[in-house]
Amino acid sequence: MSADFLIELGTEELPPKALKSLSNAFTEGVVSGLRDQGLNFEATEAFAAPRRLAIVIKGLETETPDKDLVIWGPPTKVAFADDGSASRAAEAFASKNGVTVDQLSALVENDGQQDKLCIRRTENGIETKTLLGNIINESLAKLPIPKRMRWGYKREEFVRPAQWVVLLFNNEVLNDPILGIAASNTSRGHRFHANHEIVIESPSSYQQQMRDAYVIADFNERKDIIRQGVAMLAEDINGTAVIEDDLLDEVTALNEWPVPLMGKFDTHFLSIPAQALISSMKEHQKYFHVLDANKQLLPAFITVANIESTDPAQVVDGNERVIRPRLADAAFFYENDQKTSLESRRDSLKNIVFQADLGSVFDKTERVAAIAEYLANEMGAQPKLARRAAELSKSDLVTDMVGEFDDLQGVMGRDYALNDNEDSEVAKALFEQYLPRFSGDIVPNTDTGVALALADRLDSLIGIFSIGQQPSGSRDPFALRRASLGVLRIMLERNIDLNLVDVLSYCNAQLNIGKRAKLSGTELEKQVLTYTLERFKSWYKEKGLPAEVFLSVAALKLGNPLDIDARVTAVHRFTLLPEASSLAAANKRVSNILTKQLAHSDIAALNTALLQEEAEKQLSDSLNSLETLIAPLLANRDYNAVLEKLAELKQPVDQFFEDVMVMAEDMELRQNRLALLDKLHKLFINVADISLLVPAK
Repeated sequence: MSADFLIELGTEELPPKALKSLSNAFTEGVVSGLRDQGLNFEATEAFAAPRRLAIVIKGLETETPDKDLVIWGPPTKVAFADDGSASRAAEAFASKNGVTVDQLSALVENDGQQDKLCIRRTENGIETKTLLGNIINESLAKLPIPKRMRWGYKREEFVRPAQWVVLLFNNEVLNDPILGIAASNTSRGHRFHANHEIVIESPSSYQQQMRDAYVIADFNERKDIIRQGVAMLAEDINGTAVIEDDLLDEVTALNEWPVPLMGKFDTHFLSIPAQALISSMKEHQKYFHVLDANKQLLPAFITVANIESTDPAQVVDGNERVIRPRLADAAFFYENDQKTSLESRRDSLKNIVFQADLGSVFDKTERVAAIAEYLANEMGAQPKLARRAAELSKSDLVTDMVGEFDDLQGVMGRDYALNDNEDSEVAKALFEQYLPRFSGDIVPNTDTGVALALADRLDSLIGIFSIGQQPSGSRDPFALRRASLGVLRIMLERNIDLNLVDVLSYCNAQLNIGKRAKLSGTELEKQVLTYTLERFKSWYKEKGLPAEVFLSVAALKLGNPLDIDARVTAVHRFTLLPEASSLAAANKRVSNILTKQLAHSDIAALNTALLQEEAEKQLSDSLNSLETLIAPLLANRDYNAVLEKLAELKQPVDQFFEDVMVMAEDMELRQNRLALLDKLHKLFINVADISLLVPAK
């Protein structure tokens, strides 16, 4: 037997940015609870709107399955005395499981080790509807809500006050209390279009009944309506709407009955940088902006109303009247900011704390300026431009525009730098310092931008580690994971050939925090380097490379990300060769032999005069030949070619281990053969420790 089940939790307006994640987590929690009870079902549908979270479970089993229970008791030597009488442990077991003491002697089984009391019984399934209330309340209690609230006299807590609950099992109303509210079959419609109670007839009728009450309960359906409506309105004025996913999700979460509408603003506002207008429309009003065929901002916006007005012109007029002063404020901020140069704003940064132990934002710009200048010099860029960009890098933080729209930092820095007649590359770098901003974002395009972006991130890494506030678990208040990934991406994608060991040493020298440091010197640099390069693990995992490929290179403890990446790429390609597994296994064997030997004594140099067996002579000749061949390849970092050449060693290595006794009784022969293996090992270790490619047993 099966039934359809509906749960709807009605609330005050839920946080729009969290609605989607709350719905997903709620659904996952309920589904997990059902599966924990062994219940099967056909399908689930999740619904999320501003004032409700709902789930329909189709084809849910009406009873949990019967369970075959095996209940083990104490061993017979504990359960019975020598005369066969039952001990207290046996009596307790009998009482707990509803059997008499006299029955115990017939309830003995061996668990594979010893005889024990054992009861086998079948526990009948229970009605599903008796479990649903607890499953729902447990799921709600586990939702990712950072701050819960209580309302009225109730002790229950949730992200917003709960107002009603619908629980329907087929056509049967369940009255379980959810968040302290007795469930019923009564929902409510749109706050304005259908502000009255609605009796839900069945789970299958829920979605249509909501639609009849001006509530489109399906989040994705509302999202599609908004996307299509916004795009069509933009096309009406020969434009293209910019529909960003985060804004689209937020607007979807704000509306139960979405109606996109076009509004306009005065063209003179277009003299303000487009990003400032966009931020004002997006952040404050949740409007979508529109671009022309040349990707230039049009004096129009698209809002989404939560009502189907009989006079939409009035709704549009109201939105136009709201946006006008917002844009006027942006225009005022912009004009006012231009009266003060970025250079003259630097002193204000002394009053902004970057981190208590690391000083002010001004102090940070001083450190970053020195690091950026150093990096530019190492990169063959222009050190003076890098220093200048770093000095001005945070000045836009104290402008009115960034104070109002914090997402404009860097954007306004670039614009104001051009207004101050700074070098154009310096201006670009002020924007590029924040690139990449997210996964998949572009990296800096200018050399000065690269130097500044790296310097800023490396200073944060070395500084925060020095005061002992490294990321731990999910805690990463200074976004150092993102910073370290940014460092790697920039260095790889811009082909920056620098050793981070040297760079971090220079960064460390710029710190001046004395006794406030929890970590310092080479240990600090080592920890930051290790942490940064560890980001490669997830990087290569996303690319589908086996973990052991990166580990084989990481074992060499290198510090140049560009070089590390070239080696990892080559090793991965090597693993696809037919000779790879055999050579990796041989290297594993060699590594084990050498490790044991080095625990007792050093390995002497190879003496070719002591080579006796044909197989060891052939291996020695092959190694000598390859040493000469791969030297220039290593110098050019052509690791692919190096490993292709080393793959030729498969036959002589296999023959060596088949014909030659390494641990010969003659100590001179033994040492010489160990020296030959050491030479083989060192040849491969020029690229990676391929012995680590052998899966651990």
